[in-house]
Amino acid sequence: MSSTLRAIRRRILTPSTSNAELSVRGFHVKSPAAKDLLETVGRTFLEGYAHAAEARTPEEPREALERIPRQFRGFAYEGAGMGFAVRDGLPFGRGGRTAAFLAGPGLVHSYMVYVGVGWAMARVPRFRWSKLELSDPVLRWLALDGYGFHQAYFHTQKYVHGQYREPTLPFPADGAGWYVKNGIDQGIGRAMWFVGGSDPTVVADMVDSFDEDRRADLWAGAGLAATYAGGGDEHELRVFKARAGKYLPNLAQGSAFAATARVEAGLEIEHTGLATRVFCDLTPEQATRLCGETRPPSQAEVPAHPGVPAFEVWRRRIASAFPTAGSGWTELDVPA
Repeated sequence: MSSTLRAIRRRILTPSTSNAELSVRGFHVKSPAAKDLLETVGRTFLEGYAHAAEARTPEEPREALERIPRQFRGFAYEGAGMGFAVRDGLPFGRGGRTAAFLAGPGLVHSYMVYVGVGWAMARVPRFRWSKLELSDPVLRWLALDGYGFHQAYFHTQKYVHGQYREPTLPFPADGAGWYVKNGIDQGIGRAMWFVGGSDPTVVADMVDSFDEDRRADLWAGAGLAATYAGGGDEHELRVFKARAGKYLPNLAQGSAFAATARVEAGLEIEHTGLATRVFCDLTPEQATRLCGETRPPSQAEVPAHPGVPAFEVWRRRIASAFPTAGSGWTELDVPA
């Protein structure tokens, strides 16, 4: 395909960068600095998406993605994950690009790429989801985080303020279809950090307005975003931690996930350490080690919890390292 045709494809497939503006989204603006940070995250995501939309091969965007500043590079890989998944999932798409990207440039960014695939799930026909190569039995649940983030980010009134919950999705849940809504809620909670403009009080108020049975996943997602994206200083993070209350283990679990995504990709920044110190009382490296030591390699490794995804067992193992007077999650029982 000629460079002209690839440029046309990029222009057709890539949303306008105005979609990342907080004013366009109607999100809360805490300060000019926070606004600039969160909008840069959005623009960088779209930059990564555009590179994937135009690329001849999944390997081609590597050089361009690696030139992006380390603070925002993970978001570019997330966007590229969405871009390749959209191309795989569109009618008449041949498939295979997402898997090749995950095995190549996206290998150490697998957390972010899987989340990006979830964005694509919100944009391509559901009958094409089988082309999106959700092969990792543990990390594939992160695609639901991406789906939930997308819905809360672009349909905020419905999913955040209206607290809408998806009735069902054709997701490869291996007998754990009940858990799909939990994965989506983690993404909605992550999006709330953006919707609330990284203002800890605004975000906490939004989370606490939801039914109690949803808050554990929402706090986990918000902790992930507060750690990975940033936007809060130490005082604000401590306010957010205090507001989490009995959901502190969930907040810390999300923070540990975020630290792991940055450390394993070589993208740790100063804020990573600040957030894990406040939320987890750990360094990013210690949080990464905790995630590594508690992760089940596959569903077969959790026979004591039939019907519960290995991903959820993993999350709860991490959360159990952060005891409080209460707990946002109960025993590992499958809902009736």
